[in-house]
Amino acid sequence: MALPLPPGLTPPEVAFLCEMELVTVVPRQRLEGLQLLGSLCACIKRNCTEIFIYTTTQGPIPPLNPPYRSSLPLWLALLLKRQRRANILPPPWLSPASLDSILQLETSSPQFSDPPPLPPSSSTSIPTSPPFLLSATADARPDALPYHWLEIGEMLLEAASDDIPESDTVRRLMRDLREVRMAKMRAGVEVLEGGKEVRMNGVGAMEVAEGRAFIGGVVDGLRKIGAGKETSRREREAEERENGIGRAGDDEDEDMDI
Repeated sequence: MALPLPPGLTPPEVAFLCEMELVTVVPRQRLEGLQLLGSLCACIKRNCTEIFIYTTTQGPIPPLNPPYRSSLPLWLALLLKRQRRANILPPPWLSPASLDSILQLETSSPQFSDPPPLPPSSSTSIPTSPPFLLSATADARPDALPYHWLEIGEMLLEAASDDIPESDTVRRLMRDLREVRMAKMRAGVEVLEGGKEVRMNGVGAMEVAEGRAFIGGVVDGLRKIGAGKETSRREREAEERENGIGRAGDDEDEDMDI
């Protein structure tokens, strides 16, 4: 008998999806191309005609020739790095200067920093979302954290720390960023009791997975408290009606009308 699965993605599942992010590598030796699965197909009807659009995120990989750069899925780049067949170029936002700038922005504002903008969509393209965005390559924006920033940073620091300049500083800044952003999530949950909304724009995938249990528990607790208050109010009103408190008030209102 299968156990019931928790709602949403767990942190290991989020890390698994993150491995489909594309990163930039520099091969150290010639490697033949690979035929990988991963093409997506969508069917769109236009003028009673079915049009099939294919978007390839991890399809055929061309041969790797040093010293030319190439974009590979993160899982394949990590494999080649462990085999000493390629070096990984860290994304621009995974540098001490960029992380320090983003950390200052996070500490100076109660809101999360803005994520990278989505690519413009057209009528002939399928809308894309992480991990199928070029947010971890060498051409990514240096001033914004992508959706999988935490997972990508931890994987690269673990397997390719020698490719990251000042890796110890980067590791410290990422730890500080994680603590600051988690504190914002906890502070945002506190306003739910007053019926206010929480702006979650810019929150990463791993942060959502790790905070789902905490936020869900708080929301369930507030729901139970609200249900208990409503039940107490109804019981108090019923008791007042039985004791005639409400009827006496109605008689006084009728006398005043006369």
